[in-house]
Amino acid sequence: MSVLAITGATGFVGSAVLAEALAQGHQVRALTRRDQPARAGLEWVRGDLADADALAALVAGADAVVHVAGLTNTPDPAEFEVANVTGTANVIAAMRGAGVTRLVFVSSLAAREPKLSAYGASKARAETLVEASGLDWTTVRPPAVYGPRDIDMLDLFRAAKWGVVPLPPGGATSIIHADDLAALLVTLAARNAAPTKKKIYEPDDGREGGWSHKELAQAIGRAMGKTSVFAPHLPRAVLDIAAAADRLARGDRAKLTPDRVGYMAHPNWVARFDRKPPPGLWQPKIAGDEGLRATAEWYKREGWL
Repeated sequence: MSVLAITGATGFVGSAVLAEALAQGHQVRALTRRDQPARAGLEWVRGDLADADALAALVAGADAVVHVAGLTNTPDPAEFEVANVTGTANVIAAMRGAGVTRLVFVSSLAAREPKLSAYGASKARAETLVEASGLDWTTVRPPAVYGPRDIDMLDLFRAAKWGVVPLPPGGATSIIHADDLAALLVTLAARNAAPTKKKIYEPDDGREGGWSHKELAQAIGRAMGKTSVFAPHLPRAVLDIAAAADRLARGDRAKLTPDRVGYMAHPNWVARFDRKPPPGLWQPKIAGDEGLRATAEWYKREGWL
């Protein structure tokens, strides 16, 4: 049993990591901006990534830190630097101050192409900080993460309900269920195995070559009970217009931002074979069709659709 410190534990991926860590019997310390209900084996630390005292309390005596917290979408691209780069630097400083050496850092496949988006650029810069930190780090670059409580892919399920799933220009992507990703992150943090240190992993659902955009659209359609869906590829110019319209309609809550269009239009977000975690360490358990179907059922039960 280890003491694991987790940032971002109230978010989509972080909550899955928190649940997995507790299920495995670890003691958990988790950062939160607001009061949270008490849970056995869990200590909440009030604060955020800009609060040096809170970060010091979070990591003190921890065996490992799982740094999940980060900003994935914002109407103001400058905010990526503060959340993803400065926030990571602050976590590293707190770990150094406490003498904690094991860091599992959640990055993104977007870091492979930092020129495409401010988000990807911020994750790439954060990776550089991690690699220069002197810590025993492992970086994980998830592809598209989905599962219950996810809001990023929710609009695709809502569209599939009506038989239409609009797509970016042709390409392919990998996906991973949040529970599979959480299992990997906790395993990396708890085992502290030397072969995993100073490695960058790109996990996925085990589907070789990923999913073409049309294959994924049809899979989401099946999850919603449709035998087929209309899945047109939209040109980059149309996506730019759609991003402007989303900002007008939803303001700061817009999901399709100009920055997000930048990396959506890239044709290859497939996890690379030579960056997969060792099979003896971790393997995905949730196949895409199965996970998408269960996610759709959860959305329906919760009234999100």
